[in-house]
Amino acid sequence: MSNIQHVLNDCSNKLREDFTEEDCKILSEAFESRQLADDEVLLREGEKDDALSIVVSGELTVTRSSGGHDEVTLHHLYAGDVAGALGFVDGNSHTATLRATKPTEVVSLHRDVMEKMIDEHPHLVYKVMQLIVRSVHNTVLRMDQQFVEMTNYIMKEHGRY
Repeated sequence: MSNIQHVLNDCSNKLREDFTEEDCKILSEAFESRQLADDEVLLREGEKDDALSIVVSGELTVTRSSGGHDEVTLHHLYAGDVAGALGFVDGNSHTATLRATKPTEVVSLHRDVMEKMIDEHPHLVYKVMQLIVRSVHNTVLRMDQQFVEMTNYIMKEHGRY
């Protein structure tokens, strides 16, 4: 089993996806592995990119410009987390920058590679889309929770201020 197959197996366990050995073999040919140095950017706010990435090891900080040269940290991504899901699906510019905070490994799948898999391996495309939906859903849930907490703080409700 190649190194990237081990990577995909590890990530699939963290993402609760059940890829078979054959699935893993096919995906190992589709995904590319990338090593990021400390402070290296994976995705930059305002730029377009067609890759869906999964963090294998290390950490990515998700930041957004808050005016001038200031940035605000929105989130941290760790092993098993998905990055670039919306840009992968809709092709629009990224709304945040993802930067490695230490040496980080990611595996990436480009949209055109996945589109070629639709006819031959529709079950894999479906599983990848499940990963994307799950990732976006978790982000929305986290944002909703943060909104409720902020509202409670501002309104001084529920003893959480």
